[in-house]
Amino acid sequence: MRIGFMDSGVGGLTVLGKAIRELPCAQFLYYADTGHAPYGTRSREQVLDMVHAIVEFLVDKGSDAIVLACNTATGIAVSSLRNRFALPVIGMEPAVKPAVENHCNHGKDAVLHKRILVLATPLTLQQEKFRDLVDKVDTDHIVDVLPAPSLVEYAENGIFSGTEVEGYIRHLFEGRDMQRVSAVVLGCTHFLYFRDLLIRILPPGILLIDGNEGTVRRLVSVLTETYGTAKVASCKNAGNSSCIDFYDTGHVPMAALKQNSYLKLLDGSVQQVKGEMQI
Repeated sequence: MRIGFMDSGVGGLTVLGKAIRELPCAQFLYYADTGHAPYGTRSREQVLDMVHAIVEFLVDKGSDAIVLACNTATGIAVSSLRNRFALPVIGMEPAVKPAVENHCNHGKDAVLHKRILVLATPLTLQQEKFRDLVDKVDTDHIVDVLPAPSLVEYAENGIFSGTEVEGYIRHLFEGRDMQRVSAVVLGCTHFLYFRDLLIRILPPGILLIDGNEGTVRRLVSVLTETYGTAKVASCKNAGNSSCIDFYDTGHVPMAALKQNSYLKLLDGSVQQVKGEMQI
């Protein structure tokens, strides 16, 4: 089974890592549109055109399913992609629902005195799909949003720590009473690379919640519904190694040096996979 992943860059590797743990025998294609990153500061029309072109390429390469490992791409393109292509298209959305559910499980006092902060790209926060999500689950009006456009660029440049990015994050939170926040939703796959830094900066006890695990659960569920239990089970044979084909902007195979840097980032999140990654 071949599963195509796309993102504007390295962020989707955080989702791919979880998918490999669940389906270690599947074949994966990963398209990093780094030449157009970051998506979150581009126009809706630009992102729509780019994502459709990438998914068409991945479908032509024989993908049995597509994962939009990008919240911005999902918000803009997932509906039109599902209308255009017959295969499963799995999208992502900021994990607002589990954050709200967890928040409400702490009782009335939490609802009255604590809030949830969604950290995402500007374009994700502007999309009707995101606003509809918040309207549906945030009945107590406890969700706030905070755009963080530069975090994607820091991640793409491999800057995951240090005084510059730490200063940027601290500046984001200036003027906010973070003691009143119960959870921060990481609404962009790139933001997971800053988890350790965020834990150090934020007050103790704030949960960091992302949608990666839920996305992979949905992927496995949809694959099972579409192709059957036996075929999906065959992809869970951890005795075999995962095969990953990397592609870059322009539908070209990724350069070896860049592939190696991606594999290093991926290896950090796929410590349980047996065998070697093959390119």
